[in-house]
Amino acid sequence: MAAGRRRARRRTSGAARAVAAAGAGVLVLAAAPAASGDVPGAREARGATFTLVSTTDVHGNVLDWDYFRSRPYPAGSEQGLSHVASAVDAVRADRGERSVLVVDNGDTIQGTPLTYAAARGTATAGPVTETGEEHPMATALDAIGYDAGVVGNHEFNYGLDLLHAYESDLDMPLLGANVTDVATGEPALQPWTIQRVRPTGGGVPVEVGIVGLTTPGSQVWDKQNVEGRLAFGDMVEAAKRYVPQVRAAGADVVVVLSHSGRSGASSYDDSVLPPENVSDAIAAQVPGVDVVVAGHSHRDLPEAWIASEATPGTKVLVTQPYRYGASITAADLHLERTRGTYRVTGADVEELRAGDVPEDEAFTALMQPWHQRTLDYVDTVVATSATELSAQDARWRDTAIMDFVHDVQRDAVRTGLAGTPDADLPVVSVAAPFRADAVFPAGEVTIRDVAGLYIYDNTLQAVRMSGAELHDYLEYSARYYAQVPPGDPADPSSLSAGTTPDYNLDQMAGVSYDVDLAQPVGSRVGELVVDGRVLGPDDEVVLAVNNYRRSGGGGFPHVATAPLVYDRQQDIRQLLIDRAQETGSIDPADFAETDWRLVADGEPLLG
Repeated sequence: MAAGRRRARRRTSGAARAVAAAGAGVLVLAAAPAASGDVPGAREARGATFTLVSTTDVHGNVLDWDYFRSRPYPAGSEQGLSHVASAVDAVRADRGERSVLVVDNGDTIQGTPLTYAAARGTATAGPVTETGEEHPMATALDAIGYDAGVVGNHEFNYGLDLLHAYESDLDMPLLGANVTDVATGEPALQPWTIQRVRPTGGGVPVEVGIVGLTTPGSQVWDKQNVEGRLAFGDMVEAAKRYVPQVRAAGADVVVVLSHSGRSGASSYDDSVLPPENVSDAIAAQVPGVDVVVAGHSHRDLPEAWIASEATPGTKVLVTQPYRYGASITAADLHLERTRGTYRVTGADVEELRAGDVPEDEAFTALMQPWHQRTLDYVDTVVATSATELSAQDARWRDTAIMDFVHDVQRDAVRTGLAGTPDADLPVVSVAAPFRADAVFPAGEVTIRDVAGLYIYDNTLQAVRMSGAELHDYLEYSARYYAQVPPGDPADPSSLSAGTTPDYNLDQMAGVSYDVDLAQPVGSRVGELVVDGRVLGPDDEVVLAVNNYRRSGGGGFPHVATAPLVYDRQQDIRQLLIDRAQETGSIDPADFAETDWRLVADGEPLLG
């Protein structure tokens, strides 16, 4: 069967009639056929097997196409649901279609210009919440025939109206057991589902319970979209609550879709919210779990076995496919049936890479209208650049292309503060070099070029901060760099300590400062100078910042608790596009300034 033709929905088992309370947004499942023990002619079987296919963190990658470079991804880096469609069909052909369950582990509707066009609209078509079109990611997942999914943190990026539209377009249940409607105290999404699958080669059908959980960080990262509306509870505690419900409702096997890293520190203060990365903890601490599908961390970890603390002597499979549809994991779960009940006795896990299978032609044809709409959108010329502006050195020196971002952010905030008590405060901008290969070519600059520079769907906010707080903020960012002894010739490639991602290398404009890499972490940033004078520790400025950082993303000090003075819900990428279109030109002479430099014992490192 070609993936591009919508597959008939698998029927939800009768055991799922008891799905958790009908709170706001919860789909109450209708009665289905009799439970597996009542199937006529069912036989007791040992050595039964079914296959669980998983994806995670697809992030809008429908086709194997890089919209920022206008070309397919290179060999060895293939990705996208067009490859997933072929891989899933191959697994179904090998194991039998009724013996395969396909699940998605979240972060699906954000991440590419295609999903941005669906959420925000283009010059020729409005967002799907206005047009009534089916969300392209729902079209894609339904075409492949997914059986269940969970919300990731990025499902909340575009607001709840879009999330609800996406949810209603899906043929599969979209789960979120630890997401609560603040007004009612009830689940805001369906907590779990039970799907029936027939073992490879036949036999008594298996009732597979699927519980969906998402990292609580959305409470921080998308505060403006969820505050007062949704609450995000502890994932481990939610699993302990709902797994017994699923077992009581008749599940033979329990799979937890955990949009959470396997383990590790949170990117926010754990005293504010439950931990961010707990997939291994769910496997270890929650009785009754057979498989955990992990995600969120964008790591390629197809198979791990975690010793269960809740059921000593047993192990739980944790599987995490690679992000962007670069791989699927196909876990053949081996079962033993005794006394009318199945139990998992082991598993064989296969990882299928996108590059190992071709794109599914029927699927790509189905998605072609959205692909073409996106191509037309990113090919739109917005300005002419006086010279080539590159981000190649943006990690090591103040660059004009980053100054373009700063100038737009500062200008928008200044305009927004007019007539307010903060209007006379200096405005400082903060931004990070997301992509070293971003470039505005000399001549025509397109939306693709702008989106390649600012790849995230962040909105612009501003907070009031003191000089001391601003200094702490920059010291935290300077952790990015390794320590360089005085007199070191400083090969730029050696300056990174290798422990901080580029998107957490925050740089500022509107304030001048040196970062002395001869000094240890915490003592690197020199005096801050604003408008020609040293900024005192109690002096105040307004910091223009994106919503992710302001909400606590990355753990930068003070910014999450600083008073919010500006928030018009404006997409930063769109502000950059608007500036380019309004002026028609991008000329460094209009905005480029050198605000910061790297030094060693006061001597410039890079000239």
